[in-house]
Amino acid sequence: MLSRSARLSANNVARFSTRNAQQLRYASSSNSLLIIEHQNGKIDAGSLSALTAASQIGGEVTGLIYGAPGEIEQVIESAKKLKGLTKLLSASSPSYKAPIAETITPLLQKVVKSNSYSHVISSQSTSSKSILPRLAATLDLPALTDVTSVKHESDGSTTFTRPIYAGNAIATVKAPSSVTTKIFTVRGTAFDKAPSDESSSVEVSTIDAVEVTDSPTEHIKTELTKSDRPDLGVASKVVSGGRALKNAETFKATLDPLADVLGAAVGASRAAVDAGYADNSLQVGQTGKVVAPELYIALGISGAIQHLAGMKDSKMIVAINKDPEAPIFQVADVGLVADLFEVVPQLVEKLKK
Repeated sequence: MLSRSARLSANNVARFSTRNAQQLRYASSSNSLLIIEHQNGKIDAGSLSALTAASQIGGEVTGLIYGAPGEIEQVIESAKKLKGLTKLLSASSPSYKAPIAETITPLLQKVVKSNSYSHVISSQSTSSKSILPRLAATLDLPALTDVTSVKHESDGSTTFTRPIYAGNAIATVKAPSSVTTKIFTVRGTAFDKAPSDESSSVEVSTIDAVEVTDSPTEHIKTELTKSDRPDLGVASKVVSGGRALKNAETFKATLDPLADVLGAAVGASRAAVDAGYADNSLQVGQTGKVVAPELYIALGISGAIQHLAGMKDSKMIVAINKDPEAPIFQVADVGLVADLFEVVPQLVEKLKK
């Protein structure tokens, strides 16, 4: 017969083993929350790439859509057919029409706490780069940005890779199981866009909005550059110009005909943007947009590290520059040492034929 102290010790061991087993089951299972961003009734391409990343983690993937009443219904219908989603949550409020970190974070905090998600995922957008760090801070958790690969282990840990030093090095980061919720954004060009499955229709649950009456920040207005060309961030072909284009008029006169005949988006180096040749929204690079089109044509771009970080993952890089020592030729698949003002008009005429 066991003594009282022996029985207490045995009970403690049993409770300890049970608790550890519960923690292990919780850690090894994954239940991800995907923030689905949208504009004008359409899901952002970056969110489709984020869904692919979430699917690679495994387990259930719950999508969260928020926005103003009357604006998110079309988005919900599209999201219901996305392959990889397990269920959908939606929240609507006039204050979500132009979501900012101060008004959205309380909603995300409530959703994450009530469902014990193992991962919170979003695209590497301007909005998420503001919202997710604030969410992580309120939950006292770390956050990762610009993730290019993700692998969830059976022990509950998750391993990520992300570029550092303007893409010249890749950091491997491991979040252990003790980090109960891993919060991160993904680089859209590193993951394929999740397809739609017309035969599927996931469950949609409506949740209450969390109203913030004392927000220190107010959205005033949004100004977008309108263009008939494809969006730079998701275009399959991009024509970019650098400082060698001389001025804004020459930039437009040289790049626009080539972009039009190719059906391409127009981009610019930071030097061209700083010089006033092109709008900030067209900047490609570390402090601009990261693109990975099928075809990237660099005209008069020297190839500074800052620019290469935003386009070196392109499938085919064509560079035209009269300087044979320009760094852009080190990453180009096709390089032409020539005067772009002579070559580009000839190229346009050939393509028109």
